[in-house]
Amino acid sequence: MGCCFSRRGKPAQDGQQQKQQQQQQEAPGGAGQDEAAGEEKAPQYSWDQRAKIDPKDYTFSGLKDETVGRLPGKVAGQQFIIQDCENCKIYIFDNSATITIDDCVNCQIFLGPVKGSVFFRDCKDCKCIVACQQFRTRDCRKLEVFLCCATQPVIESSTGMKFGCFQYYYPELALQFKDAGLSIFNNTWSNIHDFTPVSGENNWGLLPENAVVQDYVPLPSSEELKAVRISTDATRSIIPVTRGQRQKNSDESCLAMFFAGDYTTANARKLIDEMIGKGFQLVQTKEVSMKAEDAHRVFQQCASEFISLLEKGPVVALEFNGDGAVEGCQSIVNDVFSGTKVFVSESKASASQDVDNFYNFADMQMGM
Repeated sequence: MGCCFSRRGKPAQDGQQQKQQQQQQEAPGGAGQDEAAGEEKAPQYSWDQRAKIDPKDYTFSGLKDETVGRLPGKVAGQQFIIQDCENCKIYIFDNSATITIDDCVNCQIFLGPVKGSVFFRDCKDCKCIVACQQFRTRDCRKLEVFLCCATQPVIESSTGMKFGCFQYYYPELALQFKDAGLSIFNNTWSNIHDFTPVSGENNWGLLPENAVVQDYVPLPSSEELKAVRISTDATRSIIPVTRGQRQKNSDESCLAMFFAGDYTTANARKLIDEMIGKGFQLVQTKEVSMKAEDAHRVFQQCASEFISLLEKGPVVALEFNGDGAVEGCQSIVNDVFSGTKVFVSESKASASQDVDNFYNFADMQMGM
């Protein structure tokens, strides 16, 4: 009997376990659901959660007689393509990685700061405002460009090219330059290299000094783009407006240099405003890092005064031109920047050498 009882008890126990397992599977959050959830739920990775990029959002193609653009924050460092557009007004009010412009005719184009290259190919009769690390054209004709370029601009198989200094402002532009890794003081807009020169001809030149930006690239007319608060006044331009390679009005120049600190950019802008207000002209600017051995080459006998300051970061150098530029700059620095260490050329006789020493060094540093 006992054996019979024990044999019957085992199936009963198995049935009870099966019943319990069935109840667990039917209950909310039961083991069966957990297993099913585990099978259905795939692991999540950070790259899976990134927003999908639609190339159409970063392309203007095949447009005619249209005004189009992108507002600040809409490009956010992506690459952009503009192609096959005719009689269009195009505005990219944001920083981007690279921009290519192909086969565009009679267009007016504004390109905000570009971290890498801007490349125009097979374009003609276009007027542009461009800020970038590298600028290049190939097989282009009659482009007029207000340019900020950190490296030497290059044209190839291009004719009728005209260049002026970038001058533009809107509130977001300064941060966009920073996001693109561009210094507002490194602008070689007039130092053009022609890969394909023609004997007896000049494929490029400079726009008139009094050229008005809005006469070339007007402010946008569409309601959406009007929201960007733009100024083309040279005194408000994010990029200091320089003479570049235009002929100097005087044989007297002056070198002024600010060292890295919390207010370096603001101080440099203040000195520019003060000097221009007194009738002097800003020829060129440069932001570059220097080492102790560079100080001896540039500052010569005064090097020991500045070596310790070079360890804090890049310097910002400004070349001014005009009769009395050295005395005028010294006076402003003494009055306005009395608590700040600033290098200023000592005399008219030494100023020319100061300028040559520094900019020869800076060009070598930047591979010019």
